[in-house]
Amino acid sequence: MIGVSVQGVVKRFGETTALAGIDVEIQPGELFFLLGPSGCGKTTLLRCLAGFYIPDDGKILFGQEDVTHKEPHRRGTGMMFQSYALWPHMTVLENVSFGLEQQKIQKAERQQRALDALKSVQMEEYSARKPNALSGGQQQRVALARALVIRPKCLLLDEPLSNLDAKLRNDMRLEIRRICKEYALTTIYVTHDQKEALSIADRMAVFSQGELQQVGTPVEVYRRPRNRFVADFIGEANFLFGKFQSSTNGFHRIETAFGEIQGVAPVGVILAPGAKVTVMIRPEMLTLVEQAPVVNAIPAKIIGETYYGEVAHYEVAAGGGGATLRVSEINPQHLGGGREGALFAAVRPEDVVILTD
Repeated sequence: MIGVSVQGVVKRFGETTALAGIDVEIQPGELFFLLGPSGCGKTTLLRCLAGFYIPDDGKILFGQEDVTHKEPHRRGTGMMFQSYALWPHMTVLENVSFGLEQQKIQKAERQQRALDALKSVQMEEYSARKPNALSGGQQQRVALARALVIRPKCLLLDEPLSNLDAKLRNDMRLEIRRICKEYALTTIYVTHDQKEALSIADRMAVFSQGELQQVGTPVEVYRRPRNRFVADFIGEANFLFGKFQSSTNGFHRIETAFGEIQGVAPVGVILAPGAKVTVMIRPEMLTLVEQAPVVNAIPAKIIGETYYGEVAHYEVAAGGGGATLRVSEINPQHLGGGREGALFAAVRPEDVVILTD
């Protein structure tokens, strides 16, 4: 296992800055995600790590070794591309063993290691088939085996599940995590799929327009986003605008159009009296109740509902000013007008995040 250190990496394409001084430390054996919308710089950083791009400034270290200007085939990385890039004229076994052939590994060892890699992804019985005789999920497993067989110091995955259907994506997420942990691989995984990152990452880095917005565990990034971009990109969120009033018992009091809301701010954020802030509340943190709690009670009326079986999403008119909030309810019980009379959208102060951007 090795750690990966990205130090002040800058990459430009003409007048466009794709990476604007990225600093991030990835721990040995960590499953680390680079997450963000298209064009944010995540794939550019992955290609810098692989050696396909050379940074214009900054350094990349694998352990203690500076690999910033090292050729791709000398870095000890295994990369799995979005398109899988399997050779159509080769069998599954030949595809997987190709990298070992380039390393001048003897044929007998080559074949055994390729079979072992196929077994790890449960594809050994398909070793004699050609790629066009495989399903998308099977091709994905073969591409993963090919990346694993060279025993890389670092595994690089570029949106590996984007070509699969929803159910197969869910299955393969867990399979990728199992394999990475079983092989104790330092893995860097690019995706724009927030659920993919939340479900299997050890930590993640969120990018926007070439800049690093936040690094943290899935729980940290989801429950304590550092700014509105992260809050809006990772999951759904309601945003209310207000002014900071004061702090009580560790919670900040915010004056909003819906009344006073109490919440918490990210670590290190200092609020000045009267400062304009944004209040972020996840839909599932809100509860529709008939009795107003002591704090954080917003008068609400259901104006729309969507039922998904295990969850229902409500649109509620909030505070009587024409604004709406989204509320999610797990195991819904009161659909189809089942709630009559006055309602309040309630939320615990610890589930409210105060943002300053």
